[in-house]
Amino acid sequence: MNEPVPENQYAPLSYHGAWRIVWLVFLLIILWLILRALQPVILLFALVFLIAMVLNPIVVWLHKHHIPRFVSVILLMLALVAVATTIIVFAIPPLARQGQELLRNAPNIWHGIRLRIESLTRNYPGVRAALPPTEEIAGKVGSAAGAVGNILLKSTIGLVGGVASFIFAILLLVFVLAKPRPLVAAYLALAPDRYREQAHRTLARLMRQMTAWARGVAINGVITGLSIGVALSLIGVQPALIFGVFAFLGEFLPNVGAFLVSIPILLVALSMGATKFWLTLGAIVLVYQVELNVLVPGVLGKEMRLHPVNILFFTLATAAMFGLLGVFLAVPAAALVQIVIDEFYLQPRKPDYAALDREAATLVEGKQ
Repeated sequence: MNEPVPENQYAPLSYHGAWRIVWLVFLLIILWLILRALQPVILLFALVFLIAMVLNPIVVWLHKHHIPRFVSVILLMLALVAVATTIIVFAIPPLARQGQELLRNAPNIWHGIRLRIESLTRNYPGVRAALPPTEEIAGKVGSAAGAVGNILLKSTIGLVGGVASFIFAILLLVFVLAKPRPLVAAYLALAPDRYREQAHRTLARLMRQMTAWARGVAINGVITGLSIGVALSLIGVQPALIFGVFAFLGEFLPNVGAFLVSIPILLVALSMGATKFWLTLGAIVLVYQVELNVLVPGVLGKEMRLHPVNILFFTLATAAMFGLLGVFLAVPAAALVQIVIDEFYLQPRKPDYAALDREAATLVEGKQ
């Protein structure tokens, strides 16, 4: 019998291979256009599947205690509705009041910041030469805020504003949680036999990481939000309640969320004087240091290993693609891409990470 001739990986590109590449690029462009046309639908399904991954361990726990799975899902939905109703009744009114107060005080806040900047430039002429005029700073800040707001709100208003979309999302979540097995089986069936094991591990790792991430957001977010809110209230920086909520939401973006949350808090504190600015900065550093060194290792462990650069990229990418709600997909998207690359590309190659780390250190330090 004639043995098959092994393919020469160094052979020049053939006419047939070039056409395959052209067709692949063409199909990718068509797929991209379809995805852009279905942005709201993809966002809704992605959020529902993410929530289903997070809630599935609770449903499994109830099912193990002899509660039928469908009944477990209904009980869980009722509990979530009760929690949401409690938040709406007790938390939304004071948040609305403080939000209106913050908007009314915005001119005074900016006036205070201008005074601090002008005082700094008078005392340090070198800083005056380096900084643009305060009017130019105000214009740039306003333009940047408008651009960010446009990115975050794009393609989100229609989805969030529709009651029908919300009801559809709830029904979809119930169906996914009640009967997830056919969906998982279909996902595994789509993977070729030689990649079945990697596909299995990819989904298992993603579910495990999303559960750890949600647990970290819940526990670390509540503790950090309360700590920031109480500290700002004691210092006298208002609105402390809104800033506490910002700190909670910042937990959806590990590593970079704390930095993004701190900017508006420190700007408001700066408008109130140097003393409150430094007290606020000290409180923020203390709270996030405790979170980084105590809460994160205890709650997240080693499940989430995402570089801040990756999180920033996926935050901007998901916000630009899907609007405000897309930001909540930044960490899941970053985790999914990292897991897929690791399972399908890195692990089969078995790279020597110790040698790669030494080589990277040599390049970073400028050694030959």
